[in-house]
Amino acid sequence: MDILKSLNPQQIKAVKAPPGPVLVLAGPGSGKTRVLTHRAAYLIGERGLEPYHVMAVTFTNKAASEMGDRIAGLLGHQTHGLTLGTFHATCARILRIESDNLPVNSNYVIFDADDQVKVVRQVIKEQNLDDKRYRPQSVHAAISAAKNELYLPEDFPIQTYRDEVVARVYQQYQKVLLASNAFDFDDLLLWTAILLSDNDSIRDKYAHRYQFILVDEFQDTNMAQYSLLKHLASHHRNLFVVGDSDQSIYRWRGADYRNVRKFEEDFPDAEVILLEQNYRSTQNILDTAISIIDRNTQRTPKKLFTERGAGEKISIRETYDEREQAQFVVETIIQQLSKRKAAPSDFAVMYRTNAQSRLVEEAFLSANLPYKLVGAQRFYGRREVKDIIAYLRLVANPDDLFSLSRVINTPSRKIGTKTFAELITVAQKNEITPGNLLLNLAEENPPELESFTKAGGSRLTGFGRLLSTWRGVFETLPPVEIVEQILSDIDYRTYIEDGSDEGYDRWENVVELRRLASEYQTVGLLSFLEDVALVSDQDTLDSKLDVPTLLTLHAAKGLEFSQVMIIGLNEGILPHQRSFDEPEGMEEERRLFYVGITRAKDRLYLFHSLNRYTYGYFEPMEASRYYRDIPPELRAEDGLPQYSPPPRKSTQVVKSWKNIQRESPDTEKMESQYHPGQKIKHGKWGEGLVLNSVLQDDDEIVDIFFEGVGKKKLIASLADLKIIGP
Repeated sequence: MDILKSLNPQQIKAVKAPPGPVLVLAGPGSGKTRVLTHRAAYLIGERGLEPYHVMAVTFTNKAASEMGDRIAGLLGHQTHGLTLGTFHATCARILRIESDNLPVNSNYVIFDADDQVKVVRQVIKEQNLDDKRYRPQSVHAAISAAKNELYLPEDFPIQTYRDEVVARVYQQYQKVLLASNAFDFDDLLLWTAILLSDNDSIRDKYAHRYQFILVDEFQDTNMAQYSLLKHLASHHRNLFVVGDSDQSIYRWRGADYRNVRKFEEDFPDAEVILLEQNYRSTQNILDTAISIIDRNTQRTPKKLFTERGAGEKISIRETYDEREQAQFVVETIIQQLSKRKAAPSDFAVMYRTNAQSRLVEEAFLSANLPYKLVGAQRFYGRREVKDIIAYLRLVANPDDLFSLSRVINTPSRKIGTKTFAELITVAQKNEITPGNLLLNLAEENPPELESFTKAGGSRLTGFGRLLSTWRGVFETLPPVEIVEQILSDIDYRTYIEDGSDEGYDRWENVVELRRLASEYQTVGLLSFLEDVALVSDQDTLDSKLDVPTLLTLHAAKGLEFSQVMIIGLNEGILPHQRSFDEPEGMEEERRLFYVGITRAKDRLYLFHSLNRYTYGYFEPMEASRYYRDIPPELRAEDGLPQYSPPPRKSTQVVKSWKNIQRESPDTEKMESQYHPGQKIKHGKWGEGLVLNSVLQDDDEIVDIFFEGVGKKKLIASLADLKIIGP
């Protein structure tokens, strides 16, 4: 049969499995999506099943679309009637059809994430609750978790007073949704599960229709999804699930890898098929992954193997600090590119938290090496980072209306659109900028105050006094102290860290920005803002470009790269310190590392640092415990190109990729272009005198003295120097 000709024996066994429950435990790179699509094509093309009787569900629209294309390609025709889509889309269709049995009409709307939080915020306000104690995002997260566990408001488990409050908010939140003829995302799963559970005729209708149900990424299902799958399969019991509990990394959004174990308990007659042949990675990479994941409990052991051979050993590199780590990552990539051993898109740099990307991005930018960021905004483009930078820009320049409009009501000061418009109008009448009008309002009995309502004037005056205070110290305090004063005065941490994982990550980004500011102790706020502007003004790269990829380990799920570099393998980072006291959390950290390792096809690099630069001093770091699990025979401690970074405070020595692209393979040994006593001109610092020049790493490092600036150490290939005198 043509449908089976490209499959290995275990894949064929899964595709041809007889009716009944089937659990396919598919290791990374073992072709689980191939098995799922071939199973659907086999049922329709070889077993003669009408597409109308088949349901296939997955987690992303992209995956569903690709699955549909593959099935059609295998069959040679479209599969009209096949139910194929994400869990949420499939449930939404069922709910519209069965709306007569629901508290909404068939034309219900779906509130997005922002809408949901706004409703919660409104309810908290109506119930006269303290929105600092009961953060809307945190309360909504609790409601979402309850829905994923199939709890309606009256079923919400109450153990503390906070639970009582959340239950009340949940109850009113649902009333607002239903009054608006709306569901949220979690409702789509919740109400479908309730509908199938409580209404026998509807359950039987769909359970009879769907003779075979296929599920992708089963380890990522939550309780609601598992429940509705059981109901849909209650008649024919032909539930075919494909997954890998070792790759369950989304516990924070409701996924429960224990559903794999629960499936075996609920369907004791299920056929269990292991897919262990890997088509992606070398054996050394697979053995490293196994050495990490084997430490986890409550899992089905798998022996991953490949026909690709042993391959390179795992490269491990220890650096002095995270900045050197980032520089070494870029240097390693550039060395391979310069020798034409790899293409830029072969490389992926992975990390545990978004905040870790900042130093890596800067190293790429300094080397003129393009990159793309997956799964998150660029560091300087993130909301919380832009907020603090906007405050700093306003402090340095009160005429900056764009920064003022961003921060005047962030966090909320109850300065709404109307009051802000009045501020602009009054400023225009007085022929000054709104920022300077705010500074005037901070003075004693300002005449402009009469132009505002009592409440509006009071709120504007309060913010004006804050701005005036910051303006009074910004020229004398180092940037990090200004950042700390602003964060303290506006209580930004309470505003941004709302009890959710996203809130925690956002605060970590603010901490990272503060750490960056601490490196500008002597040059002042304006220099800091200038450097930040140069980084944040980089053009957005086209996703189709042949460039290295930067991404979190969570975002790496489902992707693959020829060469993978995982940075930050230190205790407290990977595994993350939030998981230290929670066994379940620690096991998920191992799964996360396992996912990162198994993205690599040919080479795997692991990086850790001895120190972390924090608020002006070095904090010692301990290497990750995971290193102890990797057998010595798999490791190549000296497997990376030799690289000696410059002293911490000098300009980083990373060769420009643009220069490499201009070189021919026969480039002769370079000679110094700059000599002591030469006069040069620099675009930023003007004329200077060369003090010394050294050839290093195929580049020229030049010490130059600039009048009014002092001595600077520059990389000739990056500095754009012009010789103007002998």
